[in-house]
Amino acid sequence: MVKLNKIYTRTGDKGDTSLVGGVRVAKHALRPTAFGSVDEANAMLGICRLYTAELAEQDFHQMLVRIQNDLFDLGADLATPSGDTKALRITETQVARLESEIDAMNARLKPLNSFVLPGGSVAGAYIHLARTMTRRAERDMTRLAHEENVGEPAMHYINRLSDHLFVMARAINLQHDGDILWEPAANS
Repeated sequence: MVKLNKIYTRTGDKGDTSLVGGVRVAKHALRPTAFGSVDEANAMLGICRLYTAELAEQDFHQMLVRIQNDLFDLGADLATPSGDTKALRITETQVARLESEIDAMNARLKPLNSFVLPGGSVAGAYIHLARTMTRRAERDMTRLAHEENVGEPAMHYINRLSDHLFVMARAINLQHDGDILWEPAANS
């Protein structure tokens, strides 16, 4: 269990931070950039939860709670250099849960015949924003993976999560006016 007695430590005042295990790296290094992007997506999901708590489909809210916890696991995974065999790591079980939820939500949706514009309802719009932030985290993680070892389950999880959020936004918008579809050259 984590215990935080003091929030500021002054140890990062010169632009570096500690990874799990004590190794110091620049705050702008690839690893802190990756787990920082995951943290941003997680914070956005906290906002999303404000708009899903009252929806008829309470599953959305509970899914987001589980995902937020998973993203803390992912942050811990990314903050721990490879080689630490006792480290908290994302597992394929977490990836499988996302896939199962995607399939269940998608089963209620009509197939798409166009791209979806982000928006629809307030909750749907915020979920789409979280999806784009997740994609940025994925780009940062792939950049890190080209330089250092990143576990396959972590890479699978972040890729599935953006799919999950896309389908969730569509499912939420189904309760409102539906998706807003892209109309190519609509304003030409």
